[in-house]
Amino acid sequence: MQSVDVSPERWAQLLARRNRALQPQPVAFDTADAACALYGPIADAGGPFVLAQVGQSLDGRVATQTGDARDISGPDGLKHLHRCRALVDAVIVGINTIKADNPRLSVRLVTGQDPVRVVIDCHAALDGSEGLFHDGGANIVVFQSVEAPLRAYANAEVIRLRPTAVGLDPGTMLERLNARGLTRILVEGGARTIRRFIAAGRVDRLHVAVAPLIIGSGPSGLSLAPTPTLAEALRPPTTVYDLGSDTLFDCSLRPATRSVR
Repeated sequence: MQSVDVSPERWAQLLARRNRALQPQPVAFDTADAACALYGPIADAGGPFVLAQVGQSLDGRVATQTGDARDISGPDGLKHLHRCRALVDAVIVGINTIKADNPRLSVRLVTGQDPVRVVIDCHAALDGSEGLFHDGGANIVVFQSVEAPLRAYANAEVIRLRPTAVGLDPGTMLERLNARGLTRILVEGGARTIRRFIAAGRVDRLHVAVAPLIIGSGPSGLSLAPTPTLAEALRPPTTVYDLGSDTLFDCSLRPATRSVR
């Protein structure tokens, strides 16, 4: 396991590379440096790139049964999440995450630029009172179904899409974001949103940050389609990092790797 030490100098280098990712980089990252190996692929991504992030307990929970989720990730796990936000162009969450957590989706724990905030609200259930519409933060994009009531929100662009049988299509949403110059995307939650992007084959890397905490019951961080046998289970190439308060599993999902026995 590699320990991640992100000095101010190293973080400044990562941000600089992030800001010129569409140009050829002068030198390759030193992958022997854990911070470069972990964050470099995000900073250097010049084309469409999707990272999914889960913060969970040892027993795979992201909240208690009553919905308490605020302190699952430790301080270093939270700082890691904010670094990821600072390195991408946009962060995607589902409406349940907005309703449950009222997140700002900012980078307040690190230096950097706040990402565009994207909310998937297929049925136009947001009423406009949610905090992100009034906090003066980064731009907002809301995806709605064309079959839902048309609703507009302060400081937000609404994009209406034709739904599939299971909701809005991840690929179509990514295409619309890419067309707006938003090519590096963080899918932050909740579990159903992450599941749909993984199932659609749209996630390049998956970060699972595990805190030394046992909750016992509650919603899980990852809930994918059932796998009949372990031989059919995903076994992605994975590197484990010591963040300090949390342990991070950095998984490569493109192309998805099945078990080999």
